[in-house]
Amino acid sequence: MATKEKDTNKELEVEEIVSRSEQFIENNSKKIIYGIIALALVVGAVLGIKHGYLIPQEKKAAAAMFKGEQYFAKDSFNLALNGNGADYEGFEAIIDQDASTSAGNFAKAYAGICYFTLGANEIALDLLKSFSGSDDMISPAITGLIGDCYVNMGNVKEGISYFEKAAKQASNEVISPTYLKKAGIAYESLKQYGDAVKAYTTIKEKYFNSMEASDIDKYITRASALNK
Repeated sequence: MATKEKDTNKELEVEEIVSRSEQFIENNSKKIIYGIIALALVVGAVLGIKHGYLIPQEKKAAAAMFKGEQYFAKDSFNLALNGNGADYEGFEAIIDQDASTSAGNFAKAYAGICYFTLGANEIALDLLKSFSGSDDMISPAITGLIGDCYVNMGNVKEGISYFEKAAKQASNEVISPTYLKKAGIAYESLKQYGDAVKAYTTIKEKYFNSMEASDIDKYITRASALNK
């Protein structure tokens, strides 16, 4: 009886630790991932205009995006999405009017992040999935955010698959360890401790210079102890 009660208390303690870990990663990784996306999108638009790659329609959409990016940077997500009623129509309008342009494509990424932050996960999911990219920074970050949407919607297994996909796509020390850690914590929430250990160990062995690696041993120790 005492052993059973001890095991129950241990599980409750683990759930509390996992919950705190999820919150810590969410608070810290959002800023990093959003920063990467925003910087990459701005640089891409600026280079396109500077080198004359953009057709007139593209330039118009890119100019509208600039205002939206300013609202986005200030966390004014509703204004970024729907416009200010004056000189900016919003990411939604850019998507509707300029869907075939690069700016229209980037607007899908921005709008998806806005909706995700506002808690509208299903809308965010559709927009993020409609974004098209093949680079090793923006695309993996968007893939990871799709995983966040699924987790928020209660589909943790699907979320994990996107976290792992994002880590593999990026293969760098900024995005990969962030989503491997998310995958590990998600595995723990499903009591799949062996898989959690694998995710954490990959951070330790492959991304040892990353921020996530600095305290990964305690995650490995915890998950290993529970993997019985």
